[in-house]
Amino acid sequence: MILLDTHIWVWWVHGDERLTSTQSKIIQGNEDDVIGVSAISCWEIAKLVELGRLEVPTPLEKWFEQALSYPGIRIIELTPEISTESTRLPGEFHRDPADQIIVATARILDCTLVTSDKRILNYPHVKTVG
Repeated sequence: MILLDTHIWVWWVHGDERLTSTQSKIIQGNEDDVIGVSAISCWEIAKLVELGRLEVPTPLEKWFEQALSYPGIRIIELTPEISTESTRLPGEFHRDPADQIIVATARILDCTLVTSDKRILNYPHVKTVG
């Protein structure tokens, strides 16, 4: 199982060229397994669309329906354990609550987080692929 950071999920769905070949390979290599997406990523995408910082080609409900039907994709619920972990991340981590939840999810599930976020890639307490 891998976990996709919000932007990686969007880039994958949109065929964005910012998705690296390494990221593409790890996603494709997990299509028969589980490609996790944190529930907070759905909220984050909805907020970005609301604020005009992300455009999707269809109404948001339709976009989610299509994006969640990709091979291997599974929404990872926000559990009390993940919520608690997000407030107790070891070392120094930035204050973005969505990132805290995504990192905590990867830590609790002991899986690799696929991201291009330098702040997460530089955080030594979570397995990442950039």
